[in-house]
Amino acid sequence: MSNSLKLSLAASAVLAMAAGAVAVPAVAADGAKERCYGVSLKGKNDCAAGPGTSCAGTSTVDYQGNAWKYVTKGTCEKMGGALAERKGNAKPVAKKS
Repeated sequence: MSNSLKLSLAASAVLAMAAGAVAVPAVAADGAKERCYGVSLKGKNDCAAGPGTSCAGTSTVDYQGNAWKYVTKGTCEKMGGALAERKGNAKPVAKKS
């Protein structure tokens, strides 16, 4: 294999990896999900669990008001969650239809 072919293959591999690294996550790209605060169980949040936490899986109590989980758009408030951070960690109460 010639040096120019090796270089070309290496460059192609680097470009392919770079393209994969900047791809938009499917959850955010499809527009069918929304962040729902106060519904995730301890350690099961998708992100934003407040000071002293890094992100996903770091909520310290069930239904932590500043931790969110992706849910199907339009279902968050129906299940008792909030579309914005809330105080406390009260168990969500589903709204009756």
